[in-house]
Parts: sequence; C-alpha cells; structure tokens
Amino acid sequence: MTDTPVPILMYHSVATDPNEATRELSVTPDAFAEQMAALGESGLTPLTTADLAARWRHGRALPGRPVLITFDDGYEGVHRHALPVLAKHGFAATLFVSTGWIRGAHDTGGGLDTMLDWDQVRDLAAAGVEIGGHSHSHPQLDQLDDASLRHELIHCKEIVTDELGTVPASFAYPYGYSSRRVRQAVRETGYAQALAVGNGLARRRQGPYALRRVTVRRATDAEEFARLVEGRALTRNFARDRALTKGYAVVRRARQVRRKAIRSRV
Repeated sequence: MTDTPVPILMYHSVATDPNEATRELSVTPDAFAEQMAALGESGLTPLTTADLAARWRHGRALPGRPVLITFDDGYEGVHRHALPVLAKHGFAATLFVSTGWIRGAHDTGGGLDTMLDWDQVRDLAAAGVEIGGHSHSHPQLDQLDDASLRHELIHCKEIVTDELGTVPASFAYPYGYSSRRVRQAVRETGYAQALAVGNGLARRRQGPYALRRVTVRRATDAEEFARLVEGRALTRNFARDRALTKGYAVVRRARQVRRKAIRSRV
C-alpha cells in the first residue's frame, strides 16, 4: 500500500468576534465557508478520523484526494457557523471535545470562550460529525502523573459515552503534546487512534497514535490555505504555531490560578 499523505486540518473556534484568548487560533465564519468551498472545488474528499485510521489499519483504499476537517475543544461556533457549511457540502468532520469545557453538568468553567452545550454536541453527532475525546480539563498530558493522566482520559471517554450513547474512538492531544507514556495510556484507555499537531501531513507510517495535523488560524489566507492542504511551506509555520499553543497554555494556567484563589477566599 502506498503511504498517501493526508492533510488533517485543525480548527478551533469559528467566530466573528472571538475573545483575545482564542483569537489567533480562530477563523471567521466567512473564511471557513470560503475554505470549505475551496476544498470542494479542488475535488478533495473529507473523511472522519475514525474512517481514515480504519482504512489504513485494514489496508482499504483511500479516496483519490482525502482530507480531514477537525475541531478541537468544543467552541459554540462549530455548531452555529461550521455545521451549516459542512452540511451544505456534505462534508465529514471530527470534533474533539474537552468534556469539562462543554456547558452542562460536567462543566468545570475552564472554557476560554463560549462553548457548546451537550444538546449542540448531540446535534453535531446526529449530523454525522464524529465526536472524539480531547481530555476532561485540557491539561498538558505529558506533565501529569500516571493517576491524573488516566483520570483525564477515562473521565473524558465516560462522559462522551454517557452523553451520546456511543464510545469515542478517536482522541486529540491537548496542545498537541504527547509522549510515549501518554500515547500508551491513550491506547490502553481504548481509543483506536489519536491526533497530534506537528504541522505536517499525516502518513500511515506515523502510526495510529501520532498522526500529524496542520493548523488553520485567523491569519490563514486563501493562498496559505492552499499550501496547507498541499503540504507546502509547513515548516515555516511550525515555530509560530508552537508559540501560539504555548500562549494558549499560559492563558489557561492563569485562569486556573484565579479560580483557585477565588475558591480559597470563599
């Protein structure tokens, strides 16, 4: 089997006016619509994460020009803005939810902007969007001890299963961070495949627990989007994306500190 390179697009927020914490890693609704139209015009075929991994695992052929559309965290704009566009084109996609950020019974208050609620997640699943895990509280998994790591993975899987009635098969590492220990824990938790970042095209030889993605951000124009899909000029963007994810982690840690300080005064 040839090791066909596959672009896996990583989105976060789709919003007209995101807050500062999510702005750089967001896209406008108009930009998202234009990007999906460009995929359609280019003849690419979107797959879910589970479909791609299963095809590679069982030696089944891929469509001529495969692509994956993925969303991390669970921002409300995925339902409000992205879902109608995906439906218009008949595109498959995968949403990776941080279960402690989704509004509802399990909400830890950690979401960085307006998040989906579970009814909206169910709407997305009913429309054919694959729902995967993205941990419970969105920590840097490689910095956790074994017990905390297992809790993040298992609790996320259990909540998704309880809320949707289906067991999530795919996982995405928060901030793209993983290690051999983290990948092994993800596998032992029962996820069949997992996505990193890496700013490169995914290939079968990367293995099912370290598939690379490319970041689509607010500054991504039509020319750069075409390069991302084609796998060109990715190295240049890697350092910038690492800086963005580190800044994102700093914002999250600052919010945790503030919440702990508030609780200690109560």
